[in-house]
Amino acid sequence: MALTTSAAGAYAATQNLLSARSGASAGAAALGGTGAGGAASSFSALLERAVEGVTQSGQKAEAAAMSAAGGKADLVDVVTAVAESETALQTLVAVRDRVISAYEEIMRMPI
Repeated sequence: MALTTSAAGAYAATQNLLSARSGASAGAAALGGTGAGGAASSFSALLERAVEGVTQSGQKAEAAAMSAAGGKADLVDVVTAVAESETALQTLVAVRDRVISAYEEIMRMPI
């Protein structure tokens, strides 16, 4: 039960992250900004795909949990979907932490 609640919270967090990112992209487009170049655009596209993958994984886990609650799915399928969703979210958080760490290291460099 706690695992399902954890997955639902993770799904909600990725939805909020995706919404915030979409709002930031819309704001940048409204200002006429397209990014800092091709590399930045490809990195942002990579991050976008990763967030969308985590979101899709969360939706799959939620659908499996709802099917199990209705008696239409096997518990093993639900556990597998939730574990995949949790792993995807942990991977995304680890990447975020590494990006923040790299940024902080760059900011500490002497000019």
